[in-house]
Amino acid sequence: MSTPTASARGRANRSMPPGTIIPELVYDDLDSAVAWLCGMLGFKERLRIRGHRVQLVLNGASVIAIASASGSRGGLSMDHSIIVRVEDVDAHFDRVRKSAATIVSAPADYPYGERQYTIADPSGRHWTCSQSIADVDPAEWGGVLVEST
Repeated sequence: MSTPTASARGRANRSMPPGTIIPELVYDDLDSAVAWLCGMLGFKERLRIRGHRVQLVLNGASVIAIASASGSRGGLSMDHSIIVRVEDVDAHFDRVRKSAATIVSAPADYPYGERQYTIADPSGRHWTCSQSIADVDPAEWGGVLVEST
């Protein structure tokens, strides 16, 4: 039995996946998309809902994949992207590169302290895999830290 997940108000609900930010992504072929997300990025299925929705979890975060009735949903832009934090970008990229993944960009270091690469999923959405390589003050690259953790 899974442990209930607390919401922002502290109330637990076993029907909700973990995480504060939970993207809902629409796919024409839900089963293929779920297989891709699990196989390529390491997600684990948490909950399927009547064949039209699947909750997936990865390291305490979540994504909800939704079956599309018509191939699109309310003008959803296919330009959305998701960042997935990984322990070793280069090893992860080597594994993904050996598959049939569509590579958008190879691993590169960025001034904000991340090493990242991007692939496209079967629906063309971009997934950026990211590894922290340095603790950089956001002011060094033009960022503004609003809240310290």
